[in-house]
Amino acid sequence: MKKTGFLLTLAAVVLFSCNNTAGDLPGNNNDKAGLNLPEGFKATVVAEDLGPGRHIAMRDNGDIYLQLRNNSKKGSTVALRDTDGDGQADVIKYFGNLPGTGIKVHKNYLYTSTDTSVQRYKLKEGELLPAGEPEFIAGGFDNQSQHAAKPFTFDGEGNMYVTVGGPANACMEQMRTKGSPGQDPCPLLKWHAGIWRFDEDKTGQMQKAEGDRYATGIRHAVAIRWNPAADYLYVVQHGRDQLSQFFPEMFSAEDNAKLPAEEFFLVKEGSDFGWPYCYYNQMKEQKLLAPEYGGDRETVGRCADKEDPIMGFPGHYAPNDLLFYTKDQFPEKYKNGAFVAFHGSWNRAPLEQEGYNVVFVPFEGAYPSGEWTVFADDFSGRETIKSPSDAEHRPTGLATGPEGSLYVADSRSGKIWKIYYDQ
Repeated sequence: MKKTGFLLTLAAVVLFSCNNTAGDLPGNNNDKAGLNLPEGFKATVVAEDLGPGRHIAMRDNGDIYLQLRNNSKKGSTVALRDTDGDGQADVIKYFGNLPGTGIKVHKNYLYTSTDTSVQRYKLKEGELLPAGEPEFIAGGFDNQSQHAAKPFTFDGEGNMYVTVGGPANACMEQMRTKGSPGQDPCPLLKWHAGIWRFDEDKTGQMQKAEGDRYATGIRHAVAIRWNPAADYLYVVQHGRDQLSQFFPEMFSAEDNAKLPAEEFFLVKEGSDFGWPYCYYNQMKEQKLLAPEYGGDRETVGRCADKEDPIMGFPGHYAPNDLLFYTKDQFPEKYKNGAFVAFHGSWNRAPLEQEGYNVVFVPFEGAYPSGEWTVFADDFSGRETIKSPSDAEHRPTGLATGPEGSLYVADSRSGKIWKIYYDQ
């Protein structure tokens, strides 16, 4: 190679290294399992090809449970165990026929959710698979063609909180139709687009008879978690779609790619975050009136009375899980902070799709103490993503192991990574 060519190549390598702020090395290095991670972190693949996964749960003994989006021939939930401590599952078993999204280990039970129910299995000490048939805890939710997932969380005081998504983009009179006005008032808010509270131990609860609407105005919060350090409920909302397609006179394709924000909410009883009447512009840090309800990109109107997020993420990143880090393995700056798994966008065309990563938000008390940063990247295996189908993997579920490692589940093929600190 000529000296000039060598120097240009060396400069390119140095430039890449300086700009690679999410991690210390390119994502294809062996000790990071294909991911781009911060300095000092490593990763290994626990298992792969398990089936399209959703949320993931950990037991105190290290057993892992993955909820599948659809029934496989083997079952709807995957149980994994690492018997030799090498970080890889060597026992993998399937069970159940209740596919969905939510899954949690709570008080010696394994809770799971379908699109219309939450149920639980009894766990026995030493046994990987649950014992007996599931008990149905909450149900009676409407069948939905959009935003049907029912993820859930627990507050430690006997309450279970369940997401009920809004079965629409923006509650238009004519669903997803150019220029259609919004229904006013939006009838979907009565039984949808919020968080419902139930008794975690009572069986056979029905949403419309025994569910308690805890918060409203939330389009769809697949990412939901109780924060034990702050003692509050938090969710990250999927923001509305297609501003430029439905209102091209007001929004450009670039506007549509950036707006509206994916909103990070601190949720209290009685909170109203404004969907479908409002959307959040993270660049202006302002909640604005939606175009379906007379908004013009500047008017606040009725949104002045709606609650703001504690943080706004870029539009259409698709937040699919939220986790507060309470372990001690990671450096101190991560303690009690939040990890968010972004499933990746579909609605940024003709611009490139974005997301497909796990980000970190530092916390002090109940609120973020700094800006969000990308923690784990390169799940997609592609430099450019035009469509979600281009991505090899899409982060969907998060859990922490008893030793403090972070586990990430993928929704494409069902791959699970273990990310740990080793420095």
